[in-house]
Amino acid sequence: MPVITSIDDLKRLYKSRAPKMFYDYCESGSWTEQTFRENTSDFDQIRLRQRVAVDMSNRTLATQMVGQDVAMPVALAPVGLTGMQHADGEIHAARAAEKFGVPFTLSTMSICSIEDVAENTTKPFWFQLYTMKDEDYVRRLVERAKAANCSALVITLDLQILGQRHKDLKNGLSAPPKLTPAVIADLATRWRWGLGMLQTERRGFRNIVGHVKEISDPASLMAWTAENFDLTLDWAKIAKLKEMWGGKVILKGILDAEDAKMALKVGADAIVVSNHGGRQLDGALSSIRVLPEILDAVGDQVEVHLDSGIRSGQDVLKAVAMGAKSTFIGRAYVYGLGAMGEAGVTRALEVIRKELDVSMALCGKRDINDVDRDILLVPEDFAGRWQR
Repeated sequence: MPVITSIDDLKRLYKSRAPKMFYDYCESGSWTEQTFRENTSDFDQIRLRQRVAVDMSNRTLATQMVGQDVAMPVALAPVGLTGMQHADGEIHAARAAEKFGVPFTLSTMSICSIEDVAENTTKPFWFQLYTMKDEDYVRRLVERAKAANCSALVITLDLQILGQRHKDLKNGLSAPPKLTPAVIADLATRWRWGLGMLQTERRGFRNIVGHVKEISDPASLMAWTAENFDLTLDWAKIAKLKEMWGGKVILKGILDAEDAKMALKVGADAIVVSNHGGRQLDGALSSIRVLPEILDAVGDQVEVHLDSGIRSGQDVLKAVAMGAKSTFIGRAYVYGLGAMGEAGVTRALEVIRKELDVSMALCGKRDINDVDRDILLVPEDFAGRWQR
């Protein structure tokens, strides 16, 4: 294994091993990518307070997320097409998360199905739901997640309509990839990826294919998916989905204090402050910048987690110090997965844990549950002087 000291090391290795269209799918945002960039650059504006002559022994990062014990305040976020970054990618990521002691969230748009992941893991995982117009399909999907013993339903709220990502259009993104001359030339240099794909039967969206009558090939799948996101999704429908599920519900995609208050009204067990990694509404504020406003709006009435922009243990520490209960990582673990499969996801988690642990200690804290804003230096105008 090469020496990996940072998430950027994994990213460089990932870029050399994953096909261009799937690397670009991961490493891009919508339109101008302003929000995609600011999700990470806004973390750079926040500084940490170094403290000395304090007891740094017996440290712990253990905490809870939605009532579940976790090794550190990090969950693997739902990421579509993960099984195209590495053969059987969702299974590898879920196994790594399980062994490490953090939650794994399976996307509706995964390559490996709910059943595939359940058969290859031993502990419950979370399932992320995109709401579709086909209510019968949604109901059956939820029932499948229940049958697989998924312990929480993550409902994504910010993808009723798909934001445009220029690279995906130019690359002709599809799963499996269409074998155009350009794609064939690219794949010829990605032999590790190709060998893995030849050894698995999981190359399409297995949560959908075989479960929808209208789908018979990749073209009909893409057409069905594009046309079936539910444009009419509202808070009443979210309440019905929560009732249908009957268990823990996490609402992901909250970026406004008023929406956070509505999430409270429908009884969410947790909310995730997220702008979909900058892949939906370009020009929206970064997740870390809006976090304080949302925390002010909901107080301690619901768990607030943060997604979008986490690339290091220091980012996790800053988010928790700003008031988030925990964080979700997407790209950070995909880099590891595309670089080295399950071992790469484990290495990404190890890198984040080490950075989080050492940085917390140097800020004078021993328990992640005691970390608060006192360890931060935040610019006076960080919240911005935005007018409505």
